[in-house]
Amino acid sequence: MKRVLVTGGAGFIGSHLCERLLEQGHEVLCVDNLFTSRKDNIKKLMDNKDFEFMRHDVTFPLSVEVDQIYNLACPASPVHYQFDPVQTTKTSVMGAINMLGLAKRLKIPVFQASTSEVYGDPEIHPQPESYKGSVNPIGVRACYDEGKRCAETLFFDYKRQHGLDIKVVRIFNTYGPKMHPQDGRVVSNFIMQALRGEDITIYGEGKQTRSFCYVDDMVDGFMKMMNTPEGFTGPVNLGNPNEFTILQLAELVIKIIGNKNNIIFKPLPQDDPMQRKPDITLAKRELEWEPAVMLEEGIVKTIEYFDNLLKRKGGI
Repeated sequence: MKRVLVTGGAGFIGSHLCERLLEQGHEVLCVDNLFTSRKDNIKKLMDNKDFEFMRHDVTFPLSVEVDQIYNLACPASPVHYQFDPVQTTKTSVMGAINMLGLAKRLKIPVFQASTSEVYGDPEIHPQPESYKGSVNPIGVRACYDEGKRCAETLFFDYKRQHGLDIKVVRIFNTYGPKMHPQDGRVVSNFIMQALRGEDITIYGEGKQTRSFCYVDDMVDGFMKMMNTPEGFTGPVNLGNPNEFTILQLAELVIKIIGNKNNIIFKPLPQDDPMQRKPDITLAKRELEWEPAVMLEEGIVKTIEYFDNLLKRKGGI
């Protein structure tokens, strides 16, 4: 049994990771400032004797004793990370510095949840880990994109300078239960609008593509990466290589829910990538990992979650 620190542990993916670690018999220290996360996500874990929650902002140092660190802390949707872009950059950069410093002191492995956003609006498709990206460093999304790129730089410099055992993954679009209903991401947007009987809003013509990975598959990838031998650092792409247009996703959600929603089109936001698809050759080879949940199956489970949430909360 290990004592594992999960920063951002009350967030969407973080809360699923905490659950999985507890199921495997580990102790979990969940750290979150609850800026975009919700206590509801970890409510059922609070009575577990092996689970501890600490409200803390990772831009400030943290002194704890643990065996592994998963660093997931950072707003991950445009609505949230553009709300306070300076704080978003600080969370990625200062959070990385503080978690790396803690890992260095304790001589333990540290995992960084990076993002496919480091590739920007890619000129290579699909995107392998070797692709250096096409990012606008002064655009409205740069606080997240460049913050994560800088965090990767810090991780690899700590590896080279201090011999730290680092693990870096680049997350592609992930969805599933416990997504924030107002995070502005395409899956939650479409499902909430469809359940409420509202028009489905597509930005652009809906021809831009994404690859959607169900959260359980993503957590599997995280844990397999953490358990790789010391010296294997990544970065490793984690995502579902099955590519769908945004319009196809909207039509799937409408079909499953069964409402007769209209689809309306609005202007595309600045720097929104036109295509995004992971090359997961490295993950298959080194982690023996690939997604198992197909999009329709995962969307059905996600719709059930949001439907129950709406009924429980009486509208959100």
